[in-house]
Amino acid sequence: MRAVVQRVTYSDVTSDEQRTGSIQKGLTVLLGVGKEDTEADARYMAEKIAGLRIFEDEADKMNLSVQDVGGDILAVSQFTLYGDVKKGKRPSFSSAAGPEEAEKLYATFCTRLRSLGLIVQEGVFQTKMLVRIHNDGPVTILIDSKKEF
Repeated sequence: MRAVVQRVTYSDVTSDEQRTGSIQKGLTVLLGVGKEDTEADARYMAEKIAGLRIFEDEADKMNLSVQDVGGDILAVSQFTLYGDVKKGKRPSFSSAAGPEEAEKLYATFCTRLRSLGLIVQEGVFQTKMLVRIHNDGPVTILIDSKKEF
């Protein structure tokens, strides 16, 4: 599983001209699911992201998590995180999980975040979405459950 995590002051997602989720202070998480991913990967990612210390404390040091600051999460599925451009210029998505498995693991990820006490807003799985992200910092972190980067 791969995630692009951005610390935000505001973020929202729209699908079919309907806003399906929006948050103020918190994290926008673009989440991709790979063919080899399992429920353990989804739980790992949720716990890692919930505890990720990328918010400043009173000394302006990144030392607080989204849980610590009372922030929310906007989760958006994004299979293109598995786009491989090692050969040529057109991405191959052969490493991305199929839609059924990806949706199941995406749901597991969101459910686990909620069980950790976080408010989670979502995009709509397998639709074209518009995502507005007001990146704070800017702070952007890449996470891979297989620890490839």
